[in-house]
Amino acid sequence: MKNVYLDNAATTKPDEKVVETMLPYFKEKFGNASSSHLVGQEAKNTIMKSRKIIAKSIGAKTHEIIFTSGGTEANNFALKGLFFENYPEKNHIITTKIEHDCILKTCEWLEKQGAKITYLNVNEEGFIDLENLKTQINSKTIVVSIIHGNNEIGTIQDLESIGKICRERNVLFHTDACQSFTKVFLNVKKQNLDLITLNAHKIHGPQGVGALYIRDGIKITPLLHGGGQEKGLRSGTDNLSGIVGFAKSVDIALQKDVKKMIELRDYLINELLKIENVKLNGPRERLCNNINVSFNNVEGEAIGGYLENEGIFTSTGSACMSNTLKTSHVLKAIGLTPLQSNSSLRISISKFTTKEELDYFLEKIKNIIIKLRRISPLVR
Repeated sequence: MKNVYLDNAATTKPDEKVVETMLPYFKEKFGNASSSHLVGQEAKNTIMKSRKIIAKSIGAKTHEIIFTSGGTEANNFALKGLFFENYPEKNHIITTKIEHDCILKTCEWLEKQGAKITYLNVNEEGFIDLENLKTQINSKTIVVSIIHGNNEIGTIQDLESIGKICRERNVLFHTDACQSFTKVFLNVKKQNLDLITLNAHKIHGPQGVGALYIRDGIKITPLLHGGGQEKGLRSGTDNLSGIVGFAKSVDIALQKDVKKMIELRDYLINELLKIENVKLNGPRERLCNNINVSFNNVEGEAIGGYLENEGIFTSTGSACMSNTLKTSHVLKAIGLTPLQSNSSLRISISKFTTKEELDYFLEKIKNIIIKLRRISPLVR
Protein backbone atom coordinates (compact mmCIF):
# COMPACT_ATOMS: atom_id res chain seq x y z
CA MET A 1 0.00 0.00 0.00
CA LYS A 2 1.23 3.49 -0.83
CA ASN A 3 1.93 6.11 1.82
CA VAL A 4 0.78 9.52 0.58
CA TYR A 5 1.05 12.38 3.07
CA LEU A 6 -1.24 15.29 2.19
CA ASP A 7 -1.50 17.04 5.56
CA ASN A 8 1.43 19.43 5.24
CA ALA A 9 -0.51 22.36 6.71
CA ALA A 10 -0.42 20.42 9.98
CA THR A 11 3.29 19.68 9.78
CA THR A 12 5.89 18.91 7.14
CA LYS A 13 8.50 16.21 6.80
CA PRO A 14 11.89 17.59 7.93
CA ASP A 15 14.24 18.06 5.00
CA GLU A 16 17.27 15.75 5.11
CA LYS A 17 19.53 18.80 4.87
CA VAL A 18 17.87 20.16 8.00
CA VAL A 19 18.32 16.90 9.89
CA GLU A 20 21.98 16.65 8.88
CA THR A 21 22.60 20.22 10.02
CA MET A 22 20.97 19.56 13.40
CA LEU A 23 22.68 16.26 14.26
CA PRO A 24 26.00 17.69 15.55
CA TYR A 25 24.07 19.84 18.03
CA PHE A 26 22.73 16.70 19.73
CA LYS A 27 26.23 15.28 20.17
CA GLU A 28 29.44 17.31 19.82
CA LYS A 29 28.08 20.88 19.80
CA PHE A 30 25.71 20.71 22.76
CA GLY A 31 26.69 23.85 24.68
CA ASN A 32 24.33 26.13 26.60
CA ALA A 33 24.42 29.55 24.96
CA SER A 34 24.13 31.21 28.38
CA SER A 35 27.41 29.69 29.57
CA SER A 36 30.47 31.97 29.56
CA HIS A 37 33.01 29.30 28.61
CA LEU A 38 34.14 28.44 25.09
CA VAL A 39 31.55 25.71 24.46
CA GLY A 40 28.76 28.03 25.54
CA GLN A 41 30.03 30.93 23.47
CA GLU A 42 30.22 28.72 20.38
CA ALA A 43 26.55 27.89 20.91
CA LYS A 44 25.75 31.59 21.34
CA ASN A 45 27.51 32.44 18.08
CA THR A 46 25.63 29.67 16.29
CA ILE A 47 22.31 31.06 17.51
CA MET A 48 23.30 34.54 16.37
CA LYS A 49 24.07 33.23 12.86
CA SER A 50 20.70 31.45 12.79
CA ARG A 51 18.91 34.56 13.98
CA LYS A 52 20.55 36.56 11.20
CA ILE A 53 19.34 34.13 8.51
CA ILE A 54 15.73 34.31 9.70
CA ALA A 55 15.82 38.10 10.15
CA LYS A 56 17.23 38.63 6.66
CA SER A 57 14.43 36.54 5.11
CA ILE A 58 11.82 39.10 6.24
CA GLY A 59 13.94 42.25 6.00
CA ALA A 60 14.34 42.60 9.77
CA LYS A 61 17.28 43.42 12.02
CA THR A 62 18.96 40.43 13.62
CA HIS A 63 18.13 41.41 17.21
CA GLU A 64 14.43 41.82 16.36
CA ILE A 65 13.97 38.03 16.18
CA ILE A 66 12.96 36.39 19.49
CA PHE A 67 12.99 32.59 19.50
CA THR A 68 10.01 30.71 20.98
CA SER A 69 8.76 27.14 21.22
CA GLY A 70 6.57 27.64 18.15
CA GLY A 71 3.70 29.59 16.66
CA THR A 72 1.30 29.15 19.56
CA GLU A 73 3.71 30.63 22.07
CA ALA A 74 4.64 33.48 19.74
CA ASN A 75 0.97 34.37 19.16
CA ASN A 76 0.24 34.25 22.89
CA PHE A 77 3.33 36.37 23.59
CA ALA A 78 2.35 39.00 21.01
CA LEU A 79 -1.21 39.56 22.21
CA LYS A 80 -0.83 38.99 25.95
CA GLY A 81 2.47 40.86 26.09
CA LEU A 82 1.09 43.92 24.31
CA PHE A 83 -2.11 43.89 26.36
CA PHE A 84 -0.35 43.81 29.73
CA GLU A 85 2.15 46.44 28.58
CA ASN A 86 -0.62 48.87 27.59
CA TYR A 87 -3.50 48.08 29.98
CA PRO A 88 -5.48 49.94 31.33
CA GLU A 89 -4.73 52.98 29.12
CA LYS A 90 -5.47 50.84 26.07
CA ASN A 91 -7.45 47.60 26.09
CA HIS A 92 -8.79 47.05 22.55
CA ILE A 93 -7.58 44.33 20.17
CA ILE A 94 -8.84 43.77 16.62
CA THR A 95 -8.62 40.35 14.98
CA THR A 96 -10.72 38.23 12.61
CA LYS A 97 -13.16 35.35 12.82
CA ILE A 98 -10.82 33.10 10.82
CA GLU A 99 -7.70 33.21 12.97
CA HIS A 100 -5.85 30.13 14.16
CA ASP A 101 -7.36 28.73 17.32
CA CYS A 102 -4.44 29.90 19.48
CA ILE A 103 -5.25 33.53 18.61
CA LEU A 104 -8.96 33.10 19.28
CA LYS A 105 -8.37 31.27 22.57
CA THR A 106 -5.90 33.95 23.64
CA CYS A 107 -8.45 36.65 22.87
CA GLU A 108 -11.13 34.80 24.84
CA TRP A 109 -8.79 34.65 27.84
CA LEU A 110 -7.82 38.31 27.50
CA GLU A 111 -11.49 39.32 27.53
CA LYS A 112 -11.64 37.89 31.05
CA GLN A 113 -8.73 40.15 31.98
CA GLY A 114 -10.50 43.28 30.74
CA ALA A 115 -9.72 43.33 27.03
CA LYS A 116 -12.24 44.41 24.43
CA ILE A 117 -11.99 42.29 21.30
CA THR A 118 -13.36 43.09 17.85
CA TYR A 119 -13.69 40.08 15.54
CA LEU A 120 -13.80 41.23 11.91
CA ASN A 121 -16.10 39.47 9.48
CA VAL A 122 -14.73 38.10 6.21
CA ASN A 123 -16.31 37.60 2.81
CA GLU A 124 -17.03 34.23 1.18
CA GLU A 125 -13.38 33.90 0.15
CA GLY A 126 -12.04 34.78 3.58
CA PHE A 127 -10.90 38.36 2.98
CA ILE A 128 -11.46 41.18 5.46
CA ASP A 129 -13.09 44.47 4.44
CA LEU A 130 -10.41 47.18 4.68
CA GLU A 131 -12.99 49.94 5.07
CA ASN A 132 -14.56 48.06 7.96
CA LEU A 133 -11.13 47.73 9.60
CA LYS A 134 -10.71 51.50 9.44
CA THR A 135 -14.00 52.08 11.26
CA GLN A 136 -13.14 49.61 14.06
CA ILE A 137 -9.85 51.24 15.12
CA ASN A 138 -10.25 53.66 18.04
CA SER A 139 -8.14 55.48 20.61
CA LYS A 140 -8.07 52.39 22.85
CA THR A 141 -6.83 50.02 20.14
CA ILE A 142 -3.47 48.40 20.92
CA VAL A 143 -2.96 46.03 18.03
CA VAL A 144 -4.56 44.62 14.91
CA SER A 145 -3.77 40.89 14.58
CA ILE A 146 -4.66 39.29 11.24
CA ILE A 147 -3.46 35.96 9.92
CA HIS A 148 -1.46 36.21 6.69
CA GLY A 149 -2.19 32.86 5.02
CA ASN A 150 -5.17 31.02 6.46
CA ASN A 151 -4.37 27.49 7.62
CA GLU A 152 -7.71 26.02 6.49
CA ILE A 153 -8.75 27.78 3.27
CA GLY A 154 -5.46 29.34 2.10
CA THR A 155 -6.68 32.95 1.90
CA ILE A 156 -3.75 35.41 1.69
CA GLN A 157 -4.59 38.78 3.24
CA ASP A 158 -3.25 42.05 1.79
CA LEU A 159 -0.70 42.84 4.50
CA GLU A 160 0.59 45.96 2.77
CA SER A 161 -2.83 47.64 2.75
CA ILE A 162 -3.60 46.56 6.31
CA GLY A 163 -0.18 47.71 7.51
CA LYS A 164 -0.65 51.11 5.89
CA ILE A 165 -3.98 51.59 7.67
CA CYS A 166 -2.48 50.60 11.02
CA ARG A 167 0.56 52.85 10.60
CA GLU A 168 -1.61 55.84 9.63
CA ARG A 169 -3.73 55.33 12.75
CA ASN A 170 -0.77 54.67 15.01
CA VAL A 171 -1.76 51.16 16.09
CA LEU A 172 0.47 48.11 16.03
CA PHE A 173 0.05 45.40 13.38
CA HIS A 174 0.75 41.73 14.12
CA THR A 175 0.37 38.86 11.68
CA ASP A 176 0.49 35.11 12.16
CA ALA A 177 2.62 34.04 9.18
CA CYS A 178 3.24 30.42 10.14
CA GLN A 179 1.54 29.06 7.02
CA SER A 180 2.79 31.71 4.60
CA PHE A 181 6.42 32.09 5.68
CA THR A 182 8.83 31.41 2.77
CA LYS A 183 5.83 30.75 0.49
CA VAL A 184 4.51 34.32 0.16
CA PHE A 185 6.35 37.67 0.08
CA LEU A 186 6.93 38.95 3.61
CA ASN A 187 8.86 42.14 4.39
CA VAL A 188 8.59 44.11 7.61
CA LYS A 189 9.29 47.50 6.05
CA LYS A 190 7.31 47.28 2.82
CA GLN A 191 4.28 45.87 4.64
CA ASN A 192 4.54 48.03 7.80
CA LEU A 193 4.69 45.01 10.08
CA ASP A 194 5.35 45.44 13.79
CA LEU A 195 5.17 41.83 14.97
CA ILE A 196 5.25 38.55 13.02
CA THR A 197 4.76 35.00 14.23
CA LEU A 198 6.92 32.38 12.49
CA ASN A 199 7.62 28.70 12.98
CA ALA A 200 9.81 25.94 11.58
CA HIS A 201 7.72 22.81 11.23
CA LYS A 202 5.53 24.17 8.43
CA ILE A 203 8.60 24.67 6.23
CA HIS A 204 10.38 21.30 6.62
CA GLY A 205 12.11 22.31 9.82
CA PRO A 206 11.88 20.75 13.30
CA GLN A 207 8.82 20.84 15.54
CA GLY A 208 8.94 22.83 18.77
CA VAL A 209 10.70 25.98 17.60
CA GLY A 210 9.42 29.30 16.26
CA ALA A 211 10.01 33.01 16.55
CA LEU A 212 8.33 36.34 17.12
CA TYR A 213 9.62 39.34 15.20
CA ILE A 214 9.25 42.45 17.37
CA ARG A 215 10.07 45.77 15.74
CA ASP A 216 12.64 47.95 17.45
CA GLY A 217 11.12 50.27 20.04
CA ILE A 218 8.01 48.22 20.81
CA LYS A 219 7.53 47.64 24.52
CA ILE A 220 6.10 44.25 25.43
CA THR A 221 5.67 42.37 28.70
CA PRO A 222 7.40 38.95 28.79
CA LEU A 223 5.33 35.84 29.44
CA LEU A 224 8.26 33.83 30.79
CA HIS A 225 10.68 34.99 33.47
CA GLY A 226 13.93 33.38 34.50
CA GLY A 227 17.45 33.58 33.21
CA GLY A 228 16.86 36.53 30.90
CA GLN A 229 17.49 34.83 27.58
CA GLU A 230 16.32 36.49 24.34
CA LYS A 231 17.00 40.02 25.63
CA GLY A 232 14.95 39.21 28.74
CA LEU A 233 11.83 38.77 26.62
CA ARG A 234 11.73 34.96 26.59
CA SER A 235 13.61 33.23 29.39
CA GLY A 236 14.54 29.57 29.13
CA THR A 237 17.47 27.55 27.86
CA ASP A 238 17.84 28.04 24.13
CA ASN A 239 16.70 25.19 21.88
CA LEU A 240 20.04 25.11 20.10
CA SER A 241 19.43 22.20 17.72
CA GLY A 242 15.92 23.43 16.93
CA ILE A 243 17.10 26.97 16.18
CA VAL A 244 19.83 25.64 13.89
CA GLY A 245 17.28 23.48 12.07
CA PHE A 246 14.86 26.39 11.80
CA ALA A 247 17.50 28.58 10.16
CA LYS A 248 18.50 25.82 7.76
CA SER A 249 14.89 25.30 6.67
CA VAL A 250 14.66 29.02 5.89
CA ASP A 251 18.00 29.05 4.11
CA ILE A 252 17.03 26.23 1.71
CA ALA A 253 13.51 27.46 0.96
CA LEU A 254 13.39 28.09 -2.79
CA GLN A 255 10.96 29.86 -5.09
CA LYS A 256 11.17 26.98 -7.55
CA ASP A 257 9.56 24.80 -4.86
CA VAL A 258 6.75 27.33 -4.49
CA LYS A 259 6.23 27.32 -8.26
CA LYS A 260 6.06 23.52 -8.29
CA MET A 261 3.47 23.53 -5.47
CA ILE A 262 1.34 26.12 -7.30
CA GLU A 263 1.28 23.92 -10.40
CA LEU A 264 0.32 20.82 -8.41
CA ARG A 265 -2.26 22.76 -6.38
CA ASP A 266 -3.98 24.06 -9.52
CA TYR A 267 -3.90 20.63 -11.13
CA LEU A 268 -5.52 19.05 -8.10
CA ILE A 269 -8.18 21.75 -7.76
CA ASN A 270 -9.14 21.43 -11.43
CA GLU A 271 -9.42 17.65 -11.20
CA LEU A 272 -11.44 17.73 -7.96
CA LEU A 273 -13.91 20.21 -9.41
CA LYS A 274 -14.66 17.74 -12.18
CA ILE A 275 -16.34 15.55 -9.55
CA GLU A 276 -20.06 16.25 -9.37
CA ASN A 277 -21.29 18.55 -6.59
CA VAL A 278 -17.86 19.61 -5.29
CA LYS A 279 -17.20 23.15 -4.02
CA LEU A 280 -13.85 24.90 -3.58
CA ASN A 281 -13.65 26.68 -0.23
CA GLY A 282 -11.65 29.89 -0.32
CA PRO A 283 -10.21 31.82 -3.26
CA ARG A 284 -8.57 30.43 -6.38
CA GLU A 285 -5.44 32.48 -5.70
CA ARG A 286 -4.38 31.01 -2.37
CA LEU A 287 -1.46 29.53 -0.47
CA CYS A 288 0.58 27.41 -2.86
CA ASN A 289 0.10 24.22 -0.81
CA ASN A 290 -3.57 24.53 0.18
CA ILE A 291 -6.71 22.93 -1.25
CA ASN A 292 -10.00 22.83 0.68
CA VAL A 293 -13.16 21.38 -0.89
CA SER A 294 -16.64 20.33 0.19
CA PHE A 295 -18.07 17.04 -1.08
CA ASN A 296 -21.71 17.83 -0.48
CA ASN A 297 -23.78 15.23 1.39
CA VAL A 298 -20.75 13.17 2.40
CA GLU A 299 -19.07 13.33 5.83
CA GLY A 300 -15.52 14.66 5.66
CA GLU A 301 -14.49 12.41 8.55
CA ALA A 302 -15.72 9.38 6.61
CA ILE A 303 -13.80 10.45 3.51
CA GLY A 304 -10.66 10.88 5.60
CA GLY A 305 -11.10 7.45 7.14
CA TYR A 306 -11.50 5.72 3.79
CA LEU A 307 -8.49 7.61 2.40
CA GLU A 308 -6.38 6.53 5.37
CA ASN A 309 -7.29 2.92 4.62
CA GLU A 310 -5.69 3.52 1.22
CA GLY A 311 -2.55 5.02 2.79
CA ILE A 312 -3.53 8.65 2.12
CA PHE A 313 -3.40 11.17 4.96
CA THR A 314 -5.46 14.37 4.82
CA SER A 315 -7.35 16.58 7.27
CA THR A 316 -10.83 17.94 7.83
CA GLY A 317 -9.38 21.21 9.17
CA SER A 318 -6.74 22.57 11.50
CA ALA A 319 -4.63 19.90 13.23
CA CYS A 320 -5.22 21.69 16.54
CA MET A 321 -8.95 21.05 16.16
CA SER A 322 -8.87 17.61 14.54
CA ASN A 323 -9.60 15.76 17.80
CA THR A 324 -12.94 17.52 18.20
CA LEU A 325 -16.19 17.27 16.29
CA LYS A 326 -16.75 21.05 16.24
CA THR A 327 -17.71 22.64 12.97
CA SER A 328 -14.83 24.69 11.57
CA HIS A 329 -15.08 28.33 12.67
CA VAL A 330 -13.30 29.31 9.45
CA LEU A 331 -15.79 27.59 7.16
CA LYS A 332 -18.66 29.02 9.21
CA ALA A 333 -17.20 32.52 8.86
CA ILE A 334 -17.14 32.27 5.03
CA GLY A 335 -20.81 31.25 4.99
CA LEU A 336 -20.80 27.48 4.72
CA THR A 337 -23.67 25.61 6.30
CA PRO A 338 -22.87 22.97 8.96
CA LEU A 339 -23.63 20.29 6.35
CA GLN A 340 -21.16 21.81 3.89
CA SER A 341 -18.53 22.30 6.58
CA ASN A 342 -18.78 18.72 7.77
CA SER A 343 -18.34 17.46 4.21
CA SER A 344 -15.09 19.37 3.75
CA LEU A 345 -11.58 18.07 3.32
CA ARG A 346 -8.28 19.95 3.49
CA ILE A 347 -5.52 18.62 1.26
CA SER A 348 -2.15 20.29 1.77
CA ILE A 349 0.87 19.46 -0.32
CA SER A 350 4.61 20.13 0.04
CA LYS A 351 7.72 20.44 -2.08
CA PHE A 352 8.09 16.66 -1.77
CA THR A 353 4.61 15.91 -3.16
CA THR A 354 4.56 14.34 -6.63
CA LYS A 355 1.98 14.33 -9.41
CA GLU A 356 1.93 10.51 -9.18
CA GLU A 357 0.83 10.79 -5.57
CA LEU A 358 -1.93 13.22 -6.50
CA ASP A 359 -3.13 10.95 -9.30
CA TYR A 360 -3.28 8.06 -6.81
CA PHE A 361 -5.26 10.30 -4.44
CA LEU A 362 -7.66 11.32 -7.22
CA GLU A 363 -8.23 7.73 -8.28
CA LYS A 364 -9.11 6.70 -4.75
CA ILE A 365 -11.20 9.69 -3.76
CA LYS A 366 -13.42 9.47 -6.84
CA ASN A 367 -14.32 5.89 -5.92
CA ILE A 368 -14.77 6.80 -2.25
CA ILE A 369 -17.17 9.65 -3.04
CA ILE A 370 -19.27 7.41 -5.31
CA LYS A 371 -19.44 4.78 -2.59
CA LEU A 372 -20.28 7.18 0.25
CA ARG A 373 -22.92 9.04 -1.74
CA ARG A 374 -24.53 5.72 -2.59
CA ILE A 375 -25.02 4.91 1.10
CA SER A 376 -25.54 8.46 2.42
CA PRO A 377 -29.02 9.14 3.87
CA LEU A 378 -28.57 12.77 2.77
CA VAL A 379 -28.55 11.92 -0.94
CA ARG A 380 -31.94 11.67 -2.58
